[in-house]
Amino acid sequence: MALTAGSTVGEWLDHPEGGPAIRALLGQGGDFDESRLAPARGLPLQQLVALSQGQIPQEAVDQLVMAVNGGFAPAEESSGAWREQVTGGRFDGKTVIVTGAASGIGRATASRIVREGGRVIAVDITADKLKALVDDLGDAVVPVAGDITVDADIARIVEAAGDTIDGLANVAGIVDDFSPIHETADAIWDRVFAVNVDGVFKLTRAVIPSMLAAKRGSIVNVASEAALRGSAAGVAYTASKHAVVGITKNTAFMYGADGIRVNAVAPGGVATGMVPRDQSEFGMARTGPLIRTIPGVAMPEHLAASITFLLSDDGINLNGVILPSDGGWSVQ
Repeated sequence: MALTAGSTVGEWLDHPEGGPAIRALLGQGGDFDESRLAPARGLPLQQLVALSQGQIPQEAVDQLVMAVNGGFAPAEESSGAWREQVTGGRFDGKTVIVTGAASGIGRATASRIVREGGRVIAVDITADKLKALVDDLGDAVVPVAGDITVDADIARIVEAAGDTIDGLANVAGIVDDFSPIHETADAIWDRVFAVNVDGVFKLTRAVIPSMLAAKRGSIVNVASEAALRGSAAGVAYTASKHAVVGITKNTAFMYGADGIRVNAVAPGGVATGMVPRDQSEFGMARTGPLIRTIPGVAMPEHLAASITFLLSDDGINLNGVILPSDGGWSVQ
C-alpha cells in the first residue's frame, strides 16, 4: 500500500522508505527523540500539521508524500486508521448548543451533529472562525459570537436557541501554564476558572428551565484526564476540571428524575492545537515524564464521537457518567 497523508504516523515509521523520510523531516530542528512521537503513532500523518503548531507546514507533508512515491501523490487508500461513521438522523429535529464550536473538539462536535440532522447553536469567541463553520455546514448552524463568562452573551445564546433546547455540549475551555500552586498567579487561576467552571455553570443554569419544561434534555461537559488525576496539568486547570466533574454529578442527580441527563467526557491527549504558553519549568519537570505515558493522541473527531453518543438517545441509560475518552490512559 502506498504511503499517503492519510497513512498513520506508525505506518510511516515502520515503512522501509517512509521511516527514514519522516525521521529526517522531524529531525531537522536537531536531535529527534522518537519516543516522544509514540502517542501520535495512530494519527494520520496529515494531523501533524495541526499538532506541530506550525513547525510542520502543509507543504512539508505534501513534499514528503511525493518523495516516497516517485514524485507524485497517490490517491488515498483504505488503511487501518479509524474513520468516522455518521449515523444519519440521530439528531433529527434536535437543537443543540455547542460551545467552543469554531475549532478543535467543539467544531468536530458541531459538524457531527449537523451531519446527523441536528441544528447547532454554535458558540465561540472568534466570529471569523464561526463564519467559516457556517460556510462549511450551512444554515443548520446558528452562529453566536460571544463569551460564556458574560451574562449578556449567555442570554443571547439561549435566545438564539429558541423555545426548545434539546442538548448542550459545554466544550469551550482553556489550559493553564502547568504551574504548581506556589507559582500560580491570580490572573491564571481566575481566567481558567472563569472559562472552565463559571462558563459551564452559567450556561447550564440558563438552559435547565427549558429542559425542565420539556421534561427532557441532554448535557455533556468536557472534563479532562486532569479531572481524574493530579499529574496531568497545573493546579488551576486540574482544580477547574475536578469542579466540572462536581457540576456534572450534582446536576445529573438533581434533574435525573425530570428526564434530563448530564454526563461528561474526560479526554486525554487531543490534537487540537491548544497548548499552554510560558510553561512552568517546575511543573513540566514533574508532569512531563507522566504525560509521555499517554497511550495515543486522539483527533477531535474521536472526542466528537464520544460526546455525540452521550448527547444522543444512544446514551439514554447514562446519567452522571464521567467517560474517560483517553485511549486507556486513565487505567495506567
